[in-house]
Amino acid sequence: MYLYYMRENPWICPHCQTPMPMEDFEKNHKVCSACHYHARLTWQERLVLIADEGSFTEFDAGMTSKNPIGFPNYETKIAQLQRDCETREAVVTGECGIQGYRIIIGIMDSRFMMASMGSVVGEKITRAFEYGAAQQRPVLLFTASGGARMQEGIFSLMQMAKTSGAVAQHSRAGQLYITILTDPTTGGVTASFASLGDIIMAEPRALIGFAGKRVIQDTIGQALPENFQSAEFIHDHGFADMIVHRKDMRGMLSRVLRMHQIHREAV
Repeated sequence: MYLYYMRENPWICPHCQTPMPMEDFEKNHKVCSACHYHARLTWQERLVLIADEGSFTEFDAGMTSKNPIGFPNYETKIAQLQRDCETREAVVTGECGIQGYRIIIGIMDSRFMMASMGSVVGEKITRAFEYGAAQQRPVLLFTASGGARMQEGIFSLMQMAKTSGAVAQHSRAGQLYITILTDPTTGGVTASFASLGDIIMAEPRALIGFAGKRVIQDTIGQALPENFQSAEFIHDHGFADMIVHRKDMRGMLSRVLRMHQIHREAV
């Protein structure tokens, strides 16, 4: 039966092509057992792995996108994704505990239009930072995005400045900001709030960058390294502070929060 299950329904790692039985893949938190590639998680799966049970309170749950430039079928697409992803937008924000440490959290879900940053994503992230500044709470963001949402035109690009300003306000309030770059984090998200963390972590083998590799090669007329825009490459070149395995992430975050003397409640 095991061999049949393995043969008929495996997960194939996109990096090393190693097959894993789907059951083992799920039990391993969607991490390849051979090369440790970290596959994408839903916002629900990420929350279960990170937050203390029953501690999460969502912010702005009913906020949803309009269609500011009249993009064809945009409302229909958004409505379908809301049903499929069980959320109103590509980022879920709120407050939770991590081993008793109270933090503001944001989780981007790549299933929702590749977690592109439209006006609602920018607004929710901005409000999360404003709340963190007002309540003296650290902010933790799990980024996973294809960049700005072109279906909203210039309104999507404006979110880069807006979210960056909110990060600055939170920093002036003396609060800690941690980003965890997951696969993929690209485009305008990388160029704004994702790269502004006081501490920047990344999951192994995550794709992280701004423009695509082929675009850069064509622009500069040079071949780029094989592992260009990987988490390991950016870590080696000083863009990320550490690479953290998914199974170690909760413990690492707890240690970082303790080091920064964040208020801890009884667990």
